[in-house]
Amino acid sequence: MRTRNRTQQLVTDAMLAAMAVALGFMSVRIGNIMKISLEDFPVIFAALMYGPVDGMIVAVVGIFLYQLLSYGITATTVLWIIPFVAAGLAAGLYAKRANFNNNRKELIIIFIVCELIIWALNSGAIYADSKIYGYYYPGIVAGMLLIRFGTALAKGIVLGAISQPVLKALAKYTGNGLGGRKAEKE
Repeated sequence: MRTRNRTQQLVTDAMLAAMAVALGFMSVRIGNIMKISLEDFPVIFAALMYGPVDGMIVAVVGIFLYQLLSYGITATTVLWIIPFVAAGLAAGLYAKRANFNNNRKELIIIFIVCELIIWALNSGAIYADSKIYGYYYPGIVAGMLLIRFGTALAKGIVLGAISQPVLKALAKYTGNGLGGRKAEKE
């Protein structure tokens, strides 16, 4: 039985990594400065279901594949992966602390915190990338910070609010609750 649960967990992680890649391609781009996507959704779900290691694995595999397919290997590839790895770590640690039993309010907080982590680290990646590749325009990069912050905050609230039913559906898919843990409390 233990092997079946671990196999289901690995299959779920692989499915979520593939979803991260697909959602990365289904993004809305506003110039080179802003991209609105849902590629972090599967990363955070993996972390909420199975913990920080799985969240980070889904981030590394999913976001790396998206970066590879979109841009190839560049000097800043790792800088674009790190924000999602950090979000997976944060979400997984928070979920683990609550024994994988987060209510709706906690899920909203988790998603907001993760979105802000991604915003902050991606802002650093934008700055480094723009300096390395010579497209740095202080007015545009700095001017977009506040807009990107607002977008991250709104996205965190919306994704957190809708995450509980999706997590329950994924828990049903795995057949054993949230990663073998108790089902979510309301």
